[in-house]
Amino acid sequence: MYIYPAMSEKKRIVVLTGAGISAESGLQTFRDSDGLWEGYDIYDVATPEAWQRNPVLVQEFYNMRRKAVLEASPNAAHIALKKLEKGFDVQIITQNVDNLHERAGSSNILHLHGIITKSQSCIDPEAVYDIDGWELKMGETCEYGSQLRPHVVWFGEAVPMIEPAAKIASSADIFILIGTSLAVYPAAGLVDFVPFRAEKVLVDPNSSSAGSGKWRIIPEKAGEAVPKLVDELLGS
Repeated sequence: MYIYPAMSEKKRIVVLTGAGISAESGLQTFRDSDGLWEGYDIYDVATPEAWQRNPVLVQEFYNMRRKAVLEASPNAAHIALKKLEKGFDVQIITQNVDNLHERAGSSNILHLHGIITKSQSCIDPEAVYDIDGWELKMGETCEYGSQLRPHVVWFGEAVPMIEPAAKIASSADIFILIGTSLAVYPAAGLVDFVPFRAEKVLVDPNSSSAGSGKWRIIPEKAGEAVPKLVDELLGS
């Protein structure tokens, strides 16, 4: 069960991050222009049906993604968001399944789509376990005897963390959107919960994701823009 974070006396900054922030650490974005992810059709590796058809392929695919995550390092944007906690109550909502925010030291992180360094039972999604290393093997089972699968929300599955994420978004004094095109729902709908009065900042080199004049647009990559933005906020 998710525990909603309590409000502190500091201003609350809610940060929604997407694949763009992790791409600067060398991790492949989930959606490429050709619809493939590391050469795989996402519907062959990221749906419940794919798991039913070929669990060995799906397991191997996520093992390789997990290995890549563990070999990657947090970049300047991840590290700057940790620094932001010096002056603000920072809540991070991430669409990413990597653990780079955790490894950068951020305190409050909600993973909308799960986290690849954990596994879950096939019959009870709330039975979640840490994975030792990068490999989750066929034959490894949960406490009920069911095969373990990646703790990742696949296409066609419910997003159980969307309700607590919406509640966090609705508490923002400042809302920062980093590295996401807002192409995937229900995550894209979180911006609708941000209070009208909140300051809204978009960090995106393509500078068109938010599509609203109410946003402050910073058309730079996260690794360049976020450290400068953090220094500005801490100095204000």
